[in-house]
Amino acid sequence: MPVSSESLEAKIRSSWPDLTHCQVFDISGGCGASYEVIIVSPSFAGKTTLKKHREVNDKLKDEIAELHAFTQKSYTPEQFEKINVVTA
Repeated sequence: MPVSSESLEAKIRSSWPDLTHCQVFDISGGCGASYEVIIVSPSFAGKTTLKKHREVNDKLKDEIAELHAFTQKSYTPEQFEKINVVTA
């Protein structure tokens, strides 16, 4: 059974109670097989990209197991603000 963007977002929101921003993109054309997510949380502070990705993969392992592809971008609020200023 495909993972819905709503259920994936709900899992992210429950996994990071201090979440400040979350976006879930179905990049599979609507079939729910591939997702890209942006997760912004102060809990990522002081962690390397690898540690952030491992944390996300661990917390979302059941959902990721159901997918064909999963791409993540995980930031602290400060990192995300800098990116938004540059791209705005």
